[in-house]
Amino acid sequence: MNTENLSDVTKDQLIHDFKAVVADAEALLKATAGQGGETVATIRARVEESLATAKVKMADAQAALVDKTKAAAKATDEYVHVHPWQAIGVAASVGMVIGLLIGRR
Repeated sequence: MNTENLSDVTKDQLIHDFKAVVADAEALLKATAGQGGETVATIRARVEESLATAKVKMADAQAALVDKTKAAAKATDEYVHVHPWQAIGVAASVGMVIGLLIGRR
């Protein structure tokens, strides 16, 4: 899955995948408590498949987040170089607000 397809992956899908992994892991634990053989092998295969899918989706989400963060940092850097005085004004305003909030304590 590439970054373009990441928009197809929603937070709900990731949550669903992790819930499936947890449910499969719980089923594996219950099955191995008193049984062995084919049932355990089937459940273990499901757990491995669910975990692999979740890992791929999380890696893709992480890569997309890194790309977006780098793009935001680059855009900010370009803006500051083009409009240095506005950037100084915004930074000073934010600093003043934070100082006022801290001073109220």
